[in-house]
Amino acid sequence: MRVLVVGGGGREHALAWKLRQSPRVRELFCAPGNGGIAGVADCVRIAADDVPGLLAFARERRIDLTVVGPEAPLSAGIVDRFEGEGLRIFGASRAAAAIEGSKAFAKELMRRHGIPTADSRTFTDAGAALARVREAGAPLVVKADGLAAGKGVIICRTVAEAEEALQAIMVRRVFGAAGDRVLVEEFLEGEEASFLAFSDGKSVVAMPASQDHKAVFDGDRGPNTGGMGAYSPAPVVTPAIHEEVMRTVMLPTVRAMAAEGRPYRGVLYAGLMITKAGIKVLEYNARFGDPEAQPVLMRMESDLLPVLEACVEGRLAGEQVLWRDDAAVCVVLASGGYPGAYETGLPIDGLEAAGREEGVVVFHAGTAARDGRIVTAGGRVLGVTARGATVREAVDRCYRAAGKISFDGMHYRRDIAHRALQRT
Repeated sequence: MRVLVVGGGGREHALAWKLRQSPRVRELFCAPGNGGIAGVADCVRIAADDVPGLLAFARERRIDLTVVGPEAPLSAGIVDRFEGEGLRIFGASRAAAAIEGSKAFAKELMRRHGIPTADSRTFTDAGAALARVREAGAPLVVKADGLAAGKGVIICRTVAEAEEALQAIMVRRVFGAAGDRVLVEEFLEGEEASFLAFSDGKSVVAMPASQDHKAVFDGDRGPNTGGMGAYSPAPVVTPAIHEEVMRTVMLPTVRAMAAEGRPYRGVLYAGLMITKAGIKVLEYNARFGDPEAQPVLMRMESDLLPVLEACVEGRLAGEQVLWRDDAAVCVVLASGGYPGAYETGLPIDGLEAAGREEGVVVFHAGTAARDGRIVTAGGRVLGVTARGATVREAVDRCYRAAGKISFDGMHYRRDIAHRALQRT
């Protein structure tokens, strides 16, 4: 088969790495790819959001299956365009991707169908949102409605912080059109978890639970990023909680989307808060998480390709998906200044030495090849990912490998998986 992966980050490197292991994949392309993906796939200089360009390439190269990584092309309707041309593609349709593209839509969907979530109100007027903040008091959460690269959720411990968040989103427009609407939401106490599942529009097959680390600094301090690391399994999701999530969140969500004429095919990601009062959905994503995809796919024993095909063809119920019993941890190495302004084009040293560590794969997120060297090309540069018999072993391997890599300004969290380690 000829397979095309759309995207150029760490998630797409993990997808390409896993698909390359399939004996049925004869040719593998990635658009646009990056400096590391080039080692497992032929990179094509087409942007992930250039839907006409991707469609033309898929027709010209007779691609058998396209796998969409990032959210932007899904929200732009890439799946609808490909299917309209009779091309097979894995991912959510434009209508289904609204579950991530609009937090207000997702919130209303949950209300209509009784899916547990935090209390929230949506505003298009900054003055009305400000009045709500002052009425509700702190702590609370301010969210940009649209896509904001994982940075549109601001936890506000004081009213002053919430006022500043509204100014940033609705007045200064730091997230552009994503801030046309904002949600002012109840702050929930508990522990977060990422719950991903495959869906063909009818059936749901869960992946092992994982946990992301959004804040830039150790101890979950500082501004939110696209994700500074992740690990799987997440001990907070016990077998009983796993069953409850499937029963009260994942299956009802897929059924709700079908009932509303938006059948959901692809990866459904529910960001959860495990509270003393039960499970609450914080948000949905319409694709593999990044960096959750890296440790989760490291733990996948089954061939990924048949699972993706089963989702596309509506026969997921008969597909058996196997997972390893071990653990995997991903630590993101970021550019100096990230999630703010940062420099690119900096040479990276130590990649080969890190990759030689047992059980380690270095996934590239923001890299490029220049003059025979790998250089930085983004805020999140690398996702050092390791497997181990336990979370502790995976963490140790991960940080041992990360310590062999260097580039000017590099920084990373030193406490990834700290909640799991505290539990054990």
